[in-house]
Amino acid sequence: MKFHGLLILLMLPVISIAQEFNCEVVIDDTNLEGTSFEYVKESLGPELENYINEYRWTEIEFTEQEQINCQINIVLTSGDQNFNFSAETVLSARRPIYNTMTETTTMVLGDQAWQFSYPEGKSLIHDELQFESLTGFIDYYMYLLLGYDFDSFSALGGTEYFDKAQNVVDLAQNEESIGWTRNSNNQRNRFVLVSDLLSNNYEQLRNAFYTYHRLGLDTFTQNPQQAREQVINALTEIQAAKRRSTSNFLYDLFFDTKSREITSIFLDADSRVQLQAYNILRETDQGHLTEYDQLQN
Repeated sequence: MKFHGLLILLMLPVISIAQEFNCEVVIDDTNLEGTSFEYVKESLGPELENYINEYRWTEIEFTEQEQINCQINIVLTSGDQNFNFSAETVLSARRPIYNTMTETTTMVLGDQAWQFSYPEGKSLIHDELQFESLTGFIDYYMYLLLGYDFDSFSALGGTEYFDKAQNVVDLAQNEESIGWTRNSNNQRNRFVLVSDLLSNNYEQLRNAFYTYHRLGLDTFTQNPQQAREQVINALTEIQAAKRRSTSNFLYDLFFDTKSREITSIFLDADSRVQLQAYNILRETDQGHLTEYDQLQN
């Protein structure tokens, strides 16, 4: 069993086996006009929840305590008479923090360019050999969220699932839907995201992601001082990696997700540790300086 199994030792003795995801899908159809789209609000959310939560995405046995809690907020921006839709989407996933009753958000991913077909009565079928615009999008992001989750439990542990996300991108290359191909005008699309995650150039960032979660957050209740040292180590690695990087995409995703949490980790630290963290963050993540200014008080 993979690293996830360590959680079993820290949870209740009564263990039940569950699927990987416990996902809630929220649909906003206020931009759609006319009665012909009423079925979308009623059926799309439940259909997607069943598709995600009932499918076996890995060969790993998850307990209920280990499930990845996720939320998908979908804003349908347009729909036509052929039941082709455009949507903006935000996906987030959480995993438990060891020795606590709390969770940490592993990643928040936004996508502003999803196009798919959803006629009434459409069945959602998982197919790893053929691309379909609705399920392909979901497959891609579920594999990304799995990759991030597994990366947080073991160094580079999510590679297998990032590879699966890359397979979805490969299948989509013959499609005309936006977001699936490399585009010089958009360096932050699905193609670029998974390509970066699998690039050797970002292994240091992914290793720091593991250090931050497994050696930092998961040990915080047992030894806060040592946990903060590990978070400092992770931030130092991220700082060094970003200095050599030509793209801020993955770094922005990390800090957009983690900036508040990082600040809270150091709020009760001694002034020396606060200053050390602040100096790293001031250089590495200028987009959240207002948040980090609390560490100077």
